[in-house]
Amino acid sequence: MTTPYPFTAVVGQDDLRLALMLNAVSPSVGGVLIRGEKGTAKSTAVRALSGLLPPVAVVSGCRFSCDPGAPDPACPDGPHEPEVSETRPARIVELPVGASEDRLVGALDIERALSEGVKAFEPGLLATANRGILYVDEVNLLHDHLIDVLLDAAAMGASYVEREGVSVRHAARFLLVGTMNPEEGELRPQLLDRFGLTVEVAASREPDQRVEVVRRRLAYDDDPGAFAARWAEEEAAVRARIVAARELLPSVRLGDGALRQIAATCAAFEVDGMRADIVMARTATALAAWAGRTDVLAEDVRQAALLALPHRRRRNPFDAPGLDEDKLDQTLEEFSGDDDPDPGPDGPDGGGGQPPAEGPEGGGDAGAPAEAEESGEPRPAGAGSGERSPVGAAEPFRTKVLSVPGIGEGAAGRRSRARTEHGRTTSARRPTGALTKLHLAATVEAAAPHQRMRGRSGPGLVIRRDDLRQAVREGHEANLVLFVVDASGSMAARQRMSAVKGAVVSLLLDAYQRRDKVGLVTFRGSSAEVALPPTSSVDAAAARLESLPTGGRTPLAAGLLRAHDVLRVERLRDPARRALVVVVTDGRATGGPEPVALASRAARLFAADGVASVVVDCESGPVRLGLAGRLAGELGGSAVTLDELRADSIAGLVRDVQRRAA
Repeated sequence: MTTPYPFTAVVGQDDLRLALMLNAVSPSVGGVLIRGEKGTAKSTAVRALSGLLPPVAVVSGCRFSCDPGAPDPACPDGPHEPEVSETRPARIVELPVGASEDRLVGALDIERALSEGVKAFEPGLLATANRGILYVDEVNLLHDHLIDVLLDAAAMGASYVEREGVSVRHAARFLLVGTMNPEEGELRPQLLDRFGLTVEVAASREPDQRVEVVRRRLAYDDDPGAFAARWAEEEAAVRARIVAARELLPSVRLGDGALRQIAATCAAFEVDGMRADIVMARTATALAAWAGRTDVLAEDVRQAALLALPHRRRRNPFDAPGLDEDKLDQTLEEFSGDDDPDPGPDGPDGGGGQPPAEGPEGGGDAGAPAEAEESGEPRPAGAGSGERSPVGAAEPFRTKVLSVPGIGEGAAGRRSRARTEHGRTTSARRPTGALTKLHLAATVEAAAPHQRMRGRSGPGLVIRRDDLRQAVREGHEANLVLFVVDASGSMAARQRMSAVKGAVVSLLLDAYQRRDKVGLVTFRGSSAEVALPPTSSVDAAAARLESLPTGGRTPLAAGLLRAHDVLRVERLRDPARRALVVVVTDGRATGGPEPVALASRAARLFAADGVASVVVDCESGPVRLGLAGRLAGELGGSAVTLDELRADSIAGLVRDVQRRAA
């Protein structure tokens, strides 16, 4: 068995370690989401935490780790005999990104359930993690339905498995820890809210600290056992402190003054719902117990706010998580009560840890443009002297639904029709592998003609493997939405480009809500560039768009050819994910020799490949040339104006009515 890296040997990352230990003291805090760049000890710290948790007493032979002092009366392995117990270390269970729903919640043996009436249940990872740690690396890459199941189980402390009228329930109380790299895509705000705490981690910029990180890691790799032995005393001290804090926790007093500060802070930052207030109260109480106190101080409330509120401030994917600390201090000062005890000598580490050092201040402003400008984005070749500085996007709006025609089989999402694991049942088929979704009526229909030949004598059906039928379900899939944006001089009027960027941002928001991947190709001057390769990070696309300069000629053919190359590579990487190309242009082509003919030939490549496309016509003025509509025809797609793109536009409503009448 591999010796884990000691938790106390992790260099820096004070907020990460504090959040994990607070959850170890009080699992009711609700878990922690760790956000940060790769290589920042996220996984190392989580895996090391299990060594600090006290051993767990379990009922011997119970697959669900029931507590012998209070066994679950509904445990599928019960009823349990008294005084049959054992003690084992706390488990850490890792949920892989590619896990199925059956692997997560468990599976029923449908064949035995139908033929014998037996609830033959194979537990999943939720059962294994009961009374331990469930660690989800890259939680933002999990399918939405798995995240929903996972967070529901964490909130209720139980998992329910129901298949065709047969149901099983078991306890599932665990410390939920998720890690993610925001560059690979964000979680929806509704799911972020389900994590109790969040921390932002980043690699230190201090050379001495980086040297110490490398020194310790090399020493661990050379001899894990000897390295762990050198930290054994520190590990034992932290383990004892967690046990002491757990024992002290029921005695901690959360006074009315602290409660008022918590409520006022959540109200001041306009946090939706009441979950934030509850999490802050539990976190502040755990902070006091961790510091060895029985009273919650204002500093505990402040630290609780810094851990529990930043991710709840997000209103859309382009808002950066963060908290205005000056506003926080003013709120706490305004609502400071007299019933708080005088601050005495704090326990170790005072009231908690240090506030997040790397998190942005200002709480949720779409500050990505400044970051993009500072990052030194490459300028496209041939921009020419006519380049204009970037303009901001207009206010986003709700867009009409753009979808890929036909039925796909891609990853679950919310855009185009597809055959999925979840959705309405449309037909049945023989299973090609493990049966996951039984079509009961079709199974009975297949088995019924053979009952006499099989010697049926009782009330139950005689079911064979060949009788089982898999339900074919239709739902929706996520797509790759590739934006091809004209940034040439013909689009460069400030008011016009602002409206165009507002439309693309609106489509990006729609792609975020429908769980799509997005990519961004821009063209101007004499060439095109991939401003953002296909990614799940919609906010990264918005940042690239916001910093996009304009000017020069219109190399439409170059933009289309570059987009075609991007799609060719993506089909090799993910052949099941269908693409939707959104070309944002006025249809002019002026760059290079024979620009119109070249653009026409490039467009016909998309039509030949059957790629779904939409042209957003940005032409304005009283005289319209209709070039965007002609381009849409050559692409084999459709064209919409900026006004028609709005879901509530009058033109769109009239067109829909006319279509239905025809």
